[in-house]
Amino acid sequence: MIQSFTFSPFQENTYVVIDEATNEAVIIDPGMYEQAEKEELSRFIDERRLKLKAILLTHAHLDHVFGVAYLKRKYGVNIFLHPKDEVIFNDVPTRATLYGLRGYEHGQIDEWLTEGDRIRFGNTALDVVFTPGHAPGHVAFVNHVDRYIVGGDVLFRGGVGRTDFPYCNHDDLLNSIQTQFMTLPDDYVVYAGHNKPTTIGQERKTNPFIIHN
Repeated sequence: MIQSFTFSPFQENTYVVIDEATNEAVIIDPGMYEQAEKEELSRFIDERRLKLKAILLTHAHLDHVFGVAYLKRKYGVNIFLHPKDEVIFNDVPTRATLYGLRGYEHGQIDEWLTEGDRIRFGNTALDVVFTPGHAPGHVAFVNHVDRYIVGGDVLFRGGVGRTDFPYCNHDDLLNSIQTQFMTLPDDYVVYAGHNKPTTIGQERKTNPFIIHN
């Protein structure tokens, strides 16, 4: 089961992935900025009596890591990120200041992700795939049993992730989409970092970046 929340002025999607057989769960890209948003997510976790096992980051742009320090402090779980995105994560305090986001609290990374890792909790497994372009250490998480990919800011409904930030590369982004997303079957659901979910088949047919590349 996946429960999504949309947080912060950036309208970022935060995902709670739940193994319903055991009530174990992971959070992907905690984007809660306001205290009320942090309390909303923690209330959901506590009311469902979820056993939180990890915080997984697709990448470290500020809107995807706002809630890292809060969750670490409250639940004591490890934070996972790809090492090539460490430079992005370390720059978040500066970026937050530039955006005037005075309430940002910086966290720390506990463990590194790499291509081919498998994150297990309960009876659920998420495979880590390397998807650089929008960020140098961007990854996505694929569940081949329930047939979905939590893809961060790589592929959106009708669009793709921005590549006008530092350390972005548009060619790498398109290559990640072709090699890691478009190799999945059409019925796989794409849970993106922004906007509503889509499917691989829908984007294969209609996404202009895929049609023309």
